Amino acid sequence: VRHAEMFISPQAHLRRDIAFSTMMDGILAGMTAAGRDHGITSRLILGLQRQFPEAEGFEVLDLARAYEKDGRVVGLGLGGPEIGNPPAKFVRVYAEARARGLKTMAHAGEEGDVSYVRDTVELLKVDRVDHGVRAEDDPALVALLAERQIPLTVCPLSNVRLRVFDTLADHNLARLLRAGVHVTVNSDDPPYFGGTVNSNFEACRDALALTDAEIVQLAKNSFTGSFLPAADICAHLDAIDAAVGGRA
Repeated sequence: VRHAEMFISPQAHLRRDIAFSTMMDGILAGMTAAGRDHGITSRLILGLQRQFPEAEGFEVLDLARAYEKDGRVVGLGLGGPEIGNPPAKFVRVYAEARARGLKTMAHAGEEGDVSYVRDTVELLKVDRVDHGVRAEDDPALVALLAERQIPLTVCPLSNVRLRVFDTLADHNLARLLRAGVHVTVNSDDPPYFGGTVNSNFEACRDALALTDAEIVQLAKNSFTGSFLPAADICAHLDAIDAAVGGRA
């Protein structure tokens, strides 16, 4: 891993009376150490928990304002239980985040049906969809995702652990990729669900018969779908090309 864009869910910690500055300063110190010691760049995404009221999302944005200046807090996300907490519940706070220049993304189509993916794209107007695998149930939506090149951050081993798919061989990552969707491969809370980024790649290669060229494309997608500056993205793409040496 050369670059990580990570979620923190502040509301869970605020409810335990942990100060926002305490959690943020600790995480940002870890990000600094990762860059210094391992050369890993990183950005932080504030993940709202959708079971809580939208009003709390505005409170989180207000608390985060002081941490946005250096660019390490890059976006607003949305996690938690989808069912009963549709994207429409958060339209206003997402509009505010965009107005402040933050990137936006949301979990959709993992637990919820395909309508959650479409509403995330059309109502929340996200830059990226987290999971999004239920999109396959709507061919028109798959075509839209491919046309707009809206990235999906797919977490294959987590999807199997959470019974989104019975087995990895059933997973639709390869079908979505071959349909032109901007699919990326990610880990998802590895201590909970297992699977580093490398092990997700390896398992998908074996279970889904991915070609070398498709593996390279997935790796490149992870950078082109990131929120890094264009020059940094180009440097990472060049590094991938140098690493594979024309073997794909």
